[in-house]
Amino acid sequence: MSTADSRQRSPQQLQPKPPDPVSAWLQIFAPIAQDLATVERRLQDSLQHSDPFIDELAQRCFRLGGKRLRPALLLMTAQAIGEVNDAHHTLAAVVEMIHTATLVHDDVLDEADIRRHEDTINARWNNQTSILLGDYLFTQAFYLASSLETTFGCRTIGRATNIVCEGELLQTAASGKFDLDRKQYFRIIEAKTASLCACCCTLGAHYAGADHETVKRLENFGLQLGLAFQIADDLLDLVGEEKTVGKSLGTDLTKQRMTLPLLVLRDQLATSEQQELQTLLDHPSSENSAALLNWLEESGALRQTRDLALAHADQAIRQLDFLPDTPAKHSLQQLPRVAVSRCV
Repeated sequence: MSTADSRQRSPQQLQPKPPDPVSAWLQIFAPIAQDLATVERRLQDSLQHSDPFIDELAQRCFRLGGKRLRPALLLMTAQAIGEVNDAHHTLAAVVEMIHTATLVHDDVLDEADIRRHEDTINARWNNQTSILLGDYLFTQAFYLASSLETTFGCRTIGRATNIVCEGELLQTAASGKFDLDRKQYFRIIEAKTASLCACCCTLGAHYAGADHETVKRLENFGLQLGLAFQIADDLLDLVGEEKTVGKSLGTDLTKQRMTLPLLVLRDQLATSEQQELQTLLDHPSSENSAALLNWLEESGALRQTRDLALAHADQAIRQLDFLPDTPAKHSLQQLPRVAVSRCV
């Protein structure tokens, strides 16, 4: 394997299996369907604005959240412990606003054009509008969180949001860093993705009256779920189809990010082959991307990465063993593997 041409293969061979249908997510979310509907109304009410331009932007953001994974995670955790209450509804809306704000900013960083099968804010308007809109969502989220009777929600979300921003900064600093190691990679994805999932579980459990040990177990569930989810996302960025996934893909290669599939490949290569890999990564192009994808597939790096994502999914599921057998627990148990199955 000494040339890019030798690693090219037909696009059909590189296609992932189709993602799970929407019905699979609806089935998982069934125990909290009414609560999710309440959160949807709260989100829509919170994002309405008297100014037509701001209202158009905010309502467009309302559609960016997709599956509402994070609010659903918070609500299912609460229901697995006890009862969902009004604080949970407010906090579920808050974490979705935080998540959406990060997406709006991410699309600027990635120069992405598509999100949820629609033009991104930066593509439809401009980067300045996107940054300001993301800031608006952050401040609105913290205003809502501050309306609760205790400060625990605001403090927990504030800490998680700081960690998310740290993760994005670390990822930016690591761009083009061919010698990035796995420890650094996991530090980045734990901060930028897994920390908010862990935060959702913490909030769901705490406001349902869980004790400290229970909160920690569910926080660990969210952390492992988030790691599995981000590894799957990194795979999808390489092998997914934009029309299926619904967002701009290939940005990791364009931005020269060493995600887990590339780390797995690099670490099994001889020095001379590592130099060849670095050359391909240093010169992003459609031809070099095709060569990289073929190399990742033939080396087994894609399969090994999928296995690592599944391992984190299984670790997440094991954190739930202590919970009583309820529909909410069953849904939580299904969630990690369904999240990973998008790329399997």
